[in-house]
Amino acid sequence: MDASQRKKYWRENLRYLAILLIIWFLVSYGFGILLVDELNTIRLGGFKLGFWFAQQGSIYVFVLLIFIYVRLMNKLDKKYKVNE
Repeated sequence: MDASQRKKYWRENLRYLAILLIIWFLVSYGFGILLVDELNTIRLGGFKLGFWFAQQGSIYVFVLLIFIYVRLMNKLDKKYKVNE
């Protein structure tokens, strides 16, 4: 892989990371702290939704984002022919 391909690969990787980190920030900080009062008006499984996001939802979303990142990186590796 030449230098321009490496730069493109790295740029796409950083874009994926930025998007996934923004999603994680919105879910953990936004839903769990900033929007907790509005979300507490909704119930999920008997618990207030704001409480659920603060205690469990952000962890579930984080684990889901890990799997999404792995899938995206596998596609990116195949695109740039650096897969194993």
